[in-house]
Amino acid sequence: MSQLRLGYLNAVYLIGRLVADPELRYTQKGAPVCDFRIACSRRYKNRETGEWQEETLFINVVAWRRQAETANDYLKKGSAVLIEGSIRSRQWETNEGAKRSVIEVVARRIQFLDQIQKSEETQEEDFGGDSKENVSKDEEEIETPF
Repeated sequence: MSQLRLGYLNAVYLIGRLVADPELRYTQKGAPVCDFRIACSRRYKNRETGEWQEETLFINVVAWRRQAETANDYLKKGSAVLIEGSIRSRQWETNEGAKRSVIEVVARRIQFLDQIQKSEETQEEDFGGDSKENVSKDEEEIETPF
């Protein structure tokens, strides 16, 4: 069999909610890093019982630089996000000599999926109805033919 040359692809798209507030830290060189965890669920029908079941995965996400600062500023526990990134594996050794490893997603793009919540005062200003203050002069002067 001839050698088959494969390309490289490491891409992940996830939609989920943060399970805790993001944690922002800085590297020794001053680069911002934000770590957070999201819960991603999938529903499936059990072939044996015919019942719908739900499986939830908890996935570690890492954002770097400006994206890390933005995520820390706008995300909180329960925020819905779409993450586009790649999978990375890291290994390290604890102070006690135990070896540890983790698989995580390095975010290339984070899209906030929650709607922006406006305060009641802002909503009243934006949607004040038909009061004279909200109607421009041009709208007052327009005469309709019918």
